[in-house]
Amino acid sequence: MSSFFKVDTHCHILPKHIPDFKKSFGYGGFVYLDHKSETQADMMLDDGSFFRTVDNNLWDYNVRIDEMNEVGVDVQVLSTVPVMFNYWAKPQHTLEISKFLNDNLIEAVKSHPDRFVGLATLPMNDVDLAIKELVRVHSLGFEGIQIGSHINELNLDNSTFKPLYEKLQELDMAIFVHPWKMPWRDEKFWAGWLIGMPAETSKSICDLMFGGIFDEFPKLRFSFAHCAGSFPGTIGRIDHGYNVRPDLFSNQSKSPKDYLGHFYADSLTADSKILEFNLSILGEDKIMLGSDYPFPLGEKSIGKIISELEAFDDSVKAKIYGLSALNWLGVSIDKFSKN
Repeated sequence: MSSFFKVDTHCHILPKHIPDFKKSFGYGGFVYLDHKSETQADMMLDDGSFFRTVDNNLWDYNVRIDEMNEVGVDVQVLSTVPVMFNYWAKPQHTLEISKFLNDNLIEAVKSHPDRFVGLATLPMNDVDLAIKELVRVHSLGFEGIQIGSHINELNLDNSTFKPLYEKLQELDMAIFVHPWKMPWRDEKFWAGWLIGMPAETSKSICDLMFGGIFDEFPKLRFSFAHCAGSFPGTIGRIDHGYNVRPDLFSNQSKSPKDYLGHFYADSLTADSKILEFNLSILGEDKIMLGSDYPFPLGEKSIGKIISELEAFDDSVKAKIYGLSALNWLGVSIDKFSKN
């Protein structure tokens, strides 16, 4: 087994049992788990539509830890499944769902504090409620939050969210941006997930960059799912566009390439050569192990592509496996020492 300290920054979790929110709130559109056996359930929309089949590693801590041990992962950074954001619901109901998910998630963290870290979800459709929940989850021991790549089609640079960013910076909490509700012209060949998600993530980075958020809140520690999506591969085009049409970027005083190294991303590229390229673009201390556990598009042999990197030595691999994640989270490795 490798001696590297490994922190998987992209791991999803759900409660085993989800309330009937449609019954509670009087309208539908919510997800629940239809358990088929002790080890498997279907994620369903409350109109009866099937979403996906999931295994008990999504909710069972013991199964999860066994699987972590099998692949040598020391710590998982836990976040909810993005379909549970429910930003479209009435804000008070989104808050109620957020509290339910966050309370369940922190229970997992407290059950194994040497193995789990928590990222909370917030009712981003009401910033006042989001700040209120942020203060609460900070007091519970969360190290950061997970947010969607847009909030009901409001871009992340929208001025509405600035009070939240100010509070996040004050509380010194990490931010994980995950794509969701990717607009795509059809779903043929899984297009939304394979093409839409990477593009959506790149859009969120550009929104924060061109919208001035990175400059206005320089201490915020953002990380972006799926190795920053299509952003690394299109930074040349993005930078060129800025240079030839500066009239379109009124909030921007620096070149897009000047922001490389400003934010983090997980390592989920599914290809070691692409990961090498992304490291050369984003910075060798800004990419962190991330597997999208436990879903099909995730990395099954967690950390394998990092081990296959040929252009980087063990000092760089140590950063990718875990040390950079500690910096992103703002915690010491001592936090995970067993009592």
